[in-house]
Amino acid sequence: MVSTQIRTTKVQQSKLDTVDFSNLPFGKIFSDHMFVSDYKDGQWTDDRIVPFGHFTMHPASMVLHYGQAVFEGMKASKHEDGTPMLLSPLEHAKRINASARRMMMAEFPEERFVEALSQLVNLDQAWIPPQEGSALYIRPFMFATDEFIGVRPSETYRFCIVTAPVGPYYAKPVRLVVEQKYVRAVPGGTGEAKAAGNYAGSLLPAHLAQQKGFDQVVWMGGPNMTQVQEVGTMNIFFVIDGEVVTPATDGAILKGITRKNFITILKDQGYKVSERVVEIDEIVEAYDAGKLEEMFGAGTAAVVSHVSELQYKDKLMTLPPVADRKVGPFLKQYIDGLRSGKVEDKFNWLVKV
Repeated sequence: MVSTQIRTTKVQQSKLDTVDFSNLPFGKIFSDHMFVSDYKDGQWTDDRIVPFGHFTMHPASMVLHYGQAVFEGMKASKHEDGTPMLLSPLEHAKRINASARRMMMAEFPEERFVEALSQLVNLDQAWIPPQEGSALYIRPFMFATDEFIGVRPSETYRFCIVTAPVGPYYAKPVRLVVEQKYVRAVPGGTGEAKAAGNYAGSLLPAHLAQQKGFDQVVWMGGPNMTQVQEVGTMNIFFVIDGEVVTPATDGAILKGITRKNFITILKDQGYKVSERVVEIDEIVEAYDAGKLEEMFGAGTAAVVSHVSELQYKDKLMTLPPVADRKVGPFLKQYIDGLRSGKVEDKFNWLVKV
């Protein structure tokens, strides 16, 4: 049952007039309000929208010691007629609960999740940037709050949603290096969950790659570290001789919602799409044969992140210019057009706020 009992306390003075919407750094500017709900005694209570601000935490809050924290990434945009729109909000509700189950955390009711999103975005809709490709980034997250030092699941949690106006992300093509020492996740681990610790573990390899002049790493898995998993914090796609290929989710790979949408769009457009094990040697062979046409990351923040170069061992592979590519640019244009209302919502992904 949808919860409409969301207590709302509005800011006395909006910060909106201080924001330069033509210059939006990602994740640094936050909107006026946030949604908060607390879990105790087996239920979520006190759903509220309040002015954006700091939390007070006990030093023994379990999230600080044992890492029970999960999150989502979403975007709100405006239709051509000015209506705020959400893309696949129920899918995000389901995924944060899947993450919560893996981390032994309380699940947040899906309909209340969507209702909270709608009310929060409706209140702060003036923060949605007008430019196509820009959006109001939405960050739902949940963390343990028990004041206890001991390894067990917390019995209390806080669920929050904050929003931030953002411009286009990863606008320039990126240079990648295949990571051969560190791993992101393995089947049976927490790779399928959007757990905070997964991202903490990725920071060192990314830093080392950047010191070598690359933007991010390609994560590898499998018995011999030869199977492609993800790229940076995104799912990965290849276009090989007209076929679109992406690694199958095997328990180590995040089930990206943008990834899922891309596969649906491409199949509808008549592309051959394969979800399977992708060996790095296959990518090298395709490149040597002149059949590696595109490589790109897929995720909420960037939508499509084109790859310009890929380094594997001592081999540097340079991909065709973005201007000569078809699939990645088409998908980016499709999602941006869908958000703005220029592309028909034939899959019923959009939800009006």
